Amino acid sequence: MKKNFFDEEICEQEIGLIPPLVLAYIGDAVYEVYIRQYAIHHCKKNVNDLHKMSTKFVQAKAQAKIVHVLEEELSEEEWIMVKKGRNQKSSSVPKNACLTDYKYATGFETLIGYLYLSKNINRLEEVIQRGIEIIEESL
Repeated sequence: MKKNFFDEEICEQEIGLIPPLVLAYIGDAVYEVYIRQYAIHHCKKNVNDLHKMSTKFVQAKAQAKIVHVLEEELSEEEWIMVKKGRNQKSSSVPKNACLTDYKYATGFETLIGYLYLSKNINRLEEVIQRGIEIIEESL
C-alpha cells in the first residue's frame, strides 16, 4: 500500500530543524491560498480582478506592514520565527520591493510556514485574518 505523506506528523523538534527559507517556501504557498480564498469571497469578479485584489495582500510591502503591526501580538516563539526568516540570506534579489520589506516578508512567510507545519491552524488563521484586517485598513 502506498504511503500517504499528508498523514505524516512532523514533530516540534523536526520543525525546528527545517531551514527558515524552507518554512518561508511553504508559508508563501499557504498564505497565497488563504488570500485567494478571501478574494473569491469578497471580489467575485473575473480572474484578473481577483489577481489584482490578491496582489495587494501578498506583495512584500504588505507582508512587511503586517509583521510590523503584529509584532506586539506575536508570542516570543512566533517573533523568533519571523526573525529567523528575516535574517536569512536569499539568493534572489527583490524586483518590486525594497530589501527591508522583502526581508520582513520572508520573516512573515516563515512564520506562516511554521504555524502550518506545526498544525497550529487556529493560530495560523488568526494571524492571517489580522493581516487581512491590517491591509484592508490601509486601502
